[in-house]
Amino acid sequence: MQINLRSLSARRGALGLVCGLALAALSLAAAPLQAQQNFPTQQVKIILSFPPGGTTDILARQLAAELMQKWGVSVIVDNQAGASGTIGSEPLMHSAPDGYTLMVTATHHVINPSLYKKLKYDTRKDFTPIALVATVPNVLLVHPSLPVKNVQELIKYAKEKPGAMSFGSAGTGGANHLSGELFKAMACIDIVHVLYKGAAPALNDLLGGQIPMMFDSLPGVIQQIHTDKLRPLSVTTLKRAAAAPEIPTIDEAGLKGFEATAWFGMYAPGGMAPELSRKINADVVEALKGQKIRALFAEQGADSGTLSQPDFTRFVNAEIDKWGKVIAAANVKLD
Repeated sequence: MQINLRSLSARRGALGLVCGLALAALSLAAAPLQAQQNFPTQQVKIILSFPPGGTTDILARQLAAELMQKWGVSVIVDNQAGASGTIGSEPLMHSAPDGYTLMVTATHHVINPSLYKKLKYDTRKDFTPIALVATVPNVLLVHPSLPVKNVQELIKYAKEKPGAMSFGSAGTGGANHLSGELFKAMACIDIVHVLYKGAAPALNDLLGGQIPMMFDSLPGVIQQIHTDKLRPLSVTTLKRAAAAPEIPTIDEAGLKGFEATAWFGMYAPGGMAPELSRKINADVVEALKGQKIRALFAEQGADSGTLSQPDFTRFVNAEIDKWGKVIAAANVKLD
């Protein structure tokens, strides 16, 4: 039998080339995975869409400190507040989805798509939801002079006086405003929204009896509740708040499924690799389990988040849908 050495050599060369290309392709595919497994290897920046000094700033900086200890790299917080969080969201959208630029923002991030006619980004596509950082319950408050002791009595009272009752809020489209709109829709009552430039003037008018009711964050009014200056009727979470377990939920009061939680979440730019987003989520959730950070969050009236990355993504999408329906039903528009 004759063997064509030249042909055999050519075949071996071709096979070597194919194998070489295959190994190169495997190496290229493995490189991003290796980078994700080794993340982080340099400074991480967390954009915070709130001003310095507030509750969210305190929570985000404590989380950054915990992550810095865990990751062994510098983790800085960059405050870029304003325009309901859109100012901080825009630079994140243009960042690389490599995990080195993240953002902590709040409920308004999922409200903005329905509230603003023109956003410079697509909230669903241009961001990767990473982790639920914390939740803070809102509470339904009334002035003590109002002759109601619970939610059902309030609903009955409002139905007897359609259009006569009002509720205050810190701003159009904010969590406390939309809590009131959701309550109004689910209870089928006619109450009037009174807009204030911030939570403080709204709360002052509630304390003075100029408005009969409002929704506000529980940590911000706990002192007025304890001194009987305001009467809490219910909290807006599905479960009672650890900071005030004696206050029932609106769900318990008969409006089944009512939930209007103020929450803070971490995001990355859109298009992040699933493996990396899950790794960062796992690291954040582990950091949030620490005793020190849980104690600090509890002081601020906040509960640490525990959702996985896929669960947080589902939660975010459900929130966008829910608040979109509330805004459309109430015909909420920015002035």
